[in-house]
Amino acid sequence: MSMFSLKKLFIRAALLSLVPLSCSAAEHGLSMHGDLKYAPNFSHFEYTNPNAPKGGNIKEWALGTFDSFNGFIIKGTSANGLGLIYDSLMSKALDEPFSQYGLLAASVDMPDSRESITFHLRPQARFSDGTPVTAEDVIFTFNQLLEKGAPFYKSYLGDIQNIEAIAPLTVKFHFRNNGNRELPLIVGEIPILAKHFWHNRDFSIPSIDIPIGSGPYTLAKFESGRSITYQRNPDYWGKDLAVNKGRFNFDSITYDYYRDSTVSLEAFKAGAYDFRQETSSKQWATSYSGPQFDSGELIKEEITHSKPTGMQAFMFNTRKPYFKDPNVRKALSYAFDFEWTNNNLFYSAYTRTHSYFSNSDMAATTLPTPEELNILEPFRAQLPDEVFTQVYRAPSYDGSGKIRKELRQALRLLKRAGWELTNGKLINKATNKPMVFEILLVQKEFERIVAPMIKNLQRMGIETSIRIVDVSQYINRLRAFDFDMVVGSFGQSSSPGNELFEYWGSKNAQQLGSRNLIGIESPVVDKLIQLIIQAPDREQLVLRSRALDRVLQWSYYVIPQYHSRSYRIAYKKMFGFPAIKPTYDLGFDTWWVKKAISGPAN
Repeated sequence: MSMFSLKKLFIRAALLSLVPLSCSAAEHGLSMHGDLKYAPNFSHFEYTNPNAPKGGNIKEWALGTFDSFNGFIIKGTSANGLGLIYDSLMSKALDEPFSQYGLLAASVDMPDSRESITFHLRPQARFSDGTPVTAEDVIFTFNQLLEKGAPFYKSYLGDIQNIEAIAPLTVKFHFRNNGNRELPLIVGEIPILAKHFWHNRDFSIPSIDIPIGSGPYTLAKFESGRSITYQRNPDYWGKDLAVNKGRFNFDSITYDYYRDSTVSLEAFKAGAYDFRQETSSKQWATSYSGPQFDSGELIKEEITHSKPTGMQAFMFNTRKPYFKDPNVRKALSYAFDFEWTNNNLFYSAYTRTHSYFSNSDMAATTLPTPEELNILEPFRAQLPDEVFTQVYRAPSYDGSGKIRKELRQALRLLKRAGWELTNGKLINKATNKPMVFEILLVQKEFERIVAPMIKNLQRMGIETSIRIVDVSQYINRLRAFDFDMVVGSFGQSSSPGNELFEYWGSKNAQQLGSRNLIGIESPVVDKLIQLIIQAPDREQLVLRSRALDRVLQWSYYVIPQYHSRSYRIAYKKMFGFPAIKPTYDLGFDTWWVKKAISGPAN
């Protein structure tokens, strides 16, 4: 839905740890965990095959449509895969919690004070039209993103005071706040734009002008709204760098667009495209079978991962009057019977989520320790007592679907909040109006998951409906906060930081296009996020994240859903991949086509 997609940027920017950076003089990389795994003269990442064959034309699928090749702004629906045409200053290692190694930058240095960071660009770095990448391109990029980019760039990059070109290939960033420990690494991951391409174009509007980048692929051709093809650049300046060895092996990558994910699955089984990652447990359990799988032509595989899974949930829009009261939000959470849903709809494939930092050591799953209480104590008067005395657990059931007792409990909470069940309708005693709201969806497949919850809400006298819209309308409604409830997620990692302000910071609550979909405006949440960003070591990061988790949990901003601890993928037998898998990613860009023959895309 965004340029390299926004979701990927959030996840990448989240993969940070707040211990001192391993950089004082010029270094070949940065690490938030102390020592770098790879030495200055390393030849390739361990999870890549440096001898992987180049070639082959592959197809993937995408949902919906697109109308723009500018995914840095909130307007328009940008095409999938645009990140393939861009390089950043640094390249992330997928087998370290968060380390970066030089890409456009040959080296980087930063004083112990962290008040600035300097990147030294590689002389051979080129855009796809042969123009050198310079410090002026870097400065132009960050100015454009801060002035005209999507709102989250200001959250991520707002502590940049100024940027200067020390020399044509040397650029220095000065920071307002040296307590923002992750900002240097965020800077390192931003795609760099070509000033000579963009300076005469309006960066603030969607465009289908084919952009110029310095990355391994170029945008070769497209059929508006239906497909887009990227061609591997044979003259790519960085193809022999250690960070790129064994990566970007396909000659071309095409994304074909489908309006419906069920139709797209049938197309995959018919051979229309080559790789698919499945998110539906029902489809995974029931639809990945047949002669193509029996013969081995198509391969189905689950790959366990150890990544934090964050929070997927039904999100309340607390800007709506109904949902401002925590008692109302808590009451409505009783309507989601996860155990019945998991048994009957998900083939018992999922685990219930209770934490915003699920599947990690930052999840608040036990009573707060004395160290956590010390963090929370200054805010006691502003928080529910449960934050200090109880362990949060989302409502749980026996799987039978019989939840009358819990619904009665929910109605007691609603009565406390000023609502009364009258003649089968839940009525607000102050306004004499019924509770009516809509759940906004983009995938029709999710309707079967929402429908049982709606029935439980109706038993409470609440009139609830489902609205399914296309991708473009869905994106626009989220950007405008034009919804009552939506299914969404907050991706996390082992090292949260600046992205938390984008998710839950007060400044973003009314900023159209931000990721604060819930509309949280809490001084306590703001302060705890700041403490996380400024955590001096891993121990404090964990303690402060748990403290924030407790505050979010007991505020009932969401109805938690579920998570899976594995990638579910299916692909044609044409693919090869390295024996070692990356720890923190699927690593699809390290795959290759076996016995590939280079040539033009089909």
